[in-house]
Amino acid sequence: MQAGTRKADDEGRTSAVLVVIPTYNERDNIDDIVARTRGAVPDADVLVVDDNSPDGTGDLAEKLALTDGHVHVLHRTQKGGLGAAYLAGFGWGLEREYEVLVEMDADGSHDPAELPDLLAALEHADLVIGSRWVAGGEVRNWPASREILSRGGNAYARIMLGLSAHDATGGYRAYRAATLRQISLSEVRSQGYCFQIELTLRTVAAGLTVAEVPITFTERAKGTSKMNRAIVAEALWRVTVWSVTRRVRWRR
Repeated sequence: MQAGTRKADDEGRTSAVLVVIPTYNERDNIDDIVARTRGAVPDADVLVVDDNSPDGTGDLAEKLALTDGHVHVLHRTQKGGLGAAYLAGFGWGLEREYEVLVEMDADGSHDPAELPDLLAALEHADLVIGSRWVAGGEVRNWPASREILSRGGNAYARIMLGLSAHDATGGYRAYRAATLRQISLSEVRSQGYCFQIELTLRTVAAGLTVAEVPITFTERAKGTSKMNRAIVAEALWRVTVWSVTRRVRWRR
């Protein structure tokens, strides 16, 4: 369940691009990431989707919105997961007829300075993924175990689902609004990394074009990572189920 703020209720878009930033206990990061995003793409709007953060992230985002008409806040009443937060943000943006919707982490791991590259690539694609695992991509400050897990998970998704994307779990991405309207968002149930895989799979299944742009991903310096074993387990389980389901359909 979600509740909109003054801006969500009373104002329409001021830009064609909406950058959706989900937050939960990101008070130490939200001011910086919003400022950097506004500096990198001054014409874009930013929507902070806060899951009732007990550290006051939502209140701080409201203060940012009061001083900048390009910043909006959507308050959700409980922590519902990354996928649910993005779906709420997409719904908010689609209702206001934004043409492009962007996913960006709040923790600073995604560099807003690279966003213009994603938006430029969207001119010739329906979904653009900021990729760590293509030529020119880079990850900073990750332990070897984390890199092996990410590379391995993406390889598993490519093999099991027949995807060509090298970073289907990447969470820095730009969608055309038409893409999101075409891929049946109301049917999406997955969360975490699996949410990113599912939207990539749905885009490909719809016959749409996915492009990848190399990015530099930097591990957060402040706050606590939301990654846990449950997120990894969900991704492995759902990818396996989707793979089996697809193969059964092919045999019919």
